[in-house]
Amino acid sequence: MIKRGLLWGFGILLMTVSCTSHYQLTDVQRSRILVDKRYDAQISAEATNFLKPYKAKVDSIMSPVVGTIAKYMAAKKPESELSNLLADILVWGGKDYDEHPDLGVYNIGGIRAAFAKGKVTYGDVLDVAPFENKICFLTLTGVKLMELFQQIASRGGEGVSHGVALTITSDGKLISATLHGKQIDSQATYRIATLDYLAQGNDGLIALKEGTNLLSPQTTENNVRFIIMNYFREQEKAGRVVDSQMEGRIVLND
Repeated sequence: MIKRGLLWGFGILLMTVSCTSHYQLTDVQRSRILVDKRYDAQISAEATNFLKPYKAKVDSIMSPVVGTIAKYMAAKKPESELSNLLADILVWGGKDYDEHPDLGVYNIGGIRAAFAKGKVTYGDVLDVAPFENKICFLTLTGVKLMELFQQIASRGGEGVSHGVALTITSDGKLISATLHGKQIDSQATYRIATLDYLAQGNDGLIALKEGTNLLSPQTTENNVRFIIMNYFREQEKAGRVVDSQMEGRIVLND
């Protein structure tokens, strides 16, 4: 919007000039200015003073520690410690909604940063989960759950909670699927904790759109980032360091 306004204004200026003078535009050039660590060597006092009140406000929000994590964790497919952790947190979060999910699903594409080992701040969680996604719960039949697992396989893996065991191929085929050591019962129903974004069938997980008995609270406190923070705070209060392991939840087998 600003660029368009500037160009429009520049165009009017040129027309005005052309009506009152003999100047003509003959050439337009542009260049790119690389902003990197070289600028750190010459700190601008004027810029620092200008940003100081804003920095203090941002730091007051982002700096509070919510917990501690045992090691560096990043997200990757088909399975990662971080995606395992976040899917498990969704299941854990069910307790505040009188829900008892059979499994959790968290899209790896929605995990936008890693956790560094040590103290975890509000800002760190915001980096990992920057979107306005809310926790939600829905029910799938066994048939639809298998469709969901097939879709997860076609995407090369997603975040799934403890107890899920999928074997997939590198070209996106589902070989086998169990939940808590049992085969999926086509006649049974399964309760799933996930994000409202995924419940709408996004990121190729369209089976979730077929869910029934949907509970999808939309107020701010139900944002997934706050569920994550609450989990860290609870662990911190109990004197526990947050950890997560690779469990073979999604295994490639060609």
